[in-house]
Amino acid sequence: MPKVIQWVGARESDIVWRFPVDEIEWGSNLIVEETQAAVFFRDGKAYDVFRAGRHVLTTANLPLLTRVLSRIAGFEKVPFKATVIYVSLKQFQGKFGAQGQTRELAPLKFFGSFWFRVSDPNLFVQEAVGSQSAYGTEQLQEFLRAYFNEAVIDELSQHGIADVYGRLDETSLLARNAVGQAFSRIGLELIDVKFEGLDTTDEWRDRIFFLRQGVSAAEVLRMQTVTKTAEALSQSQGAAVGAGIAVIPPLFQQPPTQQPTVLLVCPHCGHQNPQGVKFCGNCGKPIAPQPARCPNGHEAPQGSKFCPECGAKLS
Repeated sequence: MPKVIQWVGARESDIVWRFPVDEIEWGSNLIVEETQAAVFFRDGKAYDVFRAGRHVLTTANLPLLTRVLSRIAGFEKVPFKATVIYVSLKQFQGKFGAQGQTRELAPLKFFGSFWFRVSDPNLFVQEAVGSQSAYGTEQLQEFLRAYFNEAVIDELSQHGIADVYGRLDETSLLARNAVGQAFSRIGLELIDVKFEGLDTTDEWRDRIFFLRQGVSAAEVLRMQTVTKTAEALSQSQGAAVGAGIAVIPPLFQQPPTQQPTVLLVCPHCGHQNPQGVKFCGNCGKPIAPQPARCPNGHEAPQGSKFCPECGAKLS
């Protein structure tokens, strides 16, 4: 009498189940329920997938596995070794939670829920179940939780603290887009994500207001340094008044802007001279144009034809 392979007593929370016998006889009846898929797994690789229905196992409906077994003489007459892994195609809920950091290295603690279902049983058994030896639902949930957390941590590291803190709906959407791509690589469809909590330290929580006003992170840090310095000085005995005057004002001051130094280039030899000199320190010749003098010794502006003092003609 042909044997029956069936997942009996599946609970609502069960995602996967492994048939306990690895020796499968040809002609056995494989029964797959409406919300299930059965995957044949051997030597670390997923092969043929069966959907809902009653299937009699033959070489015809196990083409991928048969191709591997054909290397064994007489394989079609004796039991063959393979693991039958049942996968539930229902929707499931998972939990996530970890600690990461934002683009400014602000620490973030987060937790929440996500909903998913198996979209590609063959890929799921290959990448998640078989590769992790996670044949039980609890093991699988732990793997998915870690996998989800890793994707969220990577996504949050690309955003600023002011963009994600206190914005659970927007952050949930960011995570859904990022984790959805990661889940598709292991045969899962991510249906929804909901952040239920997201927090940072007291220090960074105080900075968020200024960051959202467009103040740079470096400037916010400087402002907090001033505040901490003032608090420390106020707690010291006898040092607050004297030291506070000397320490705090420089913290508020912006660093001075250095003006570029302008040098005077000698038109005769090209030597660079400091500002204010009239004669070149290299060749001794005048740098600035010298005033003209009339025959009577009066000074006249450059370009004048007659002396403004006595009217004498200038050569």
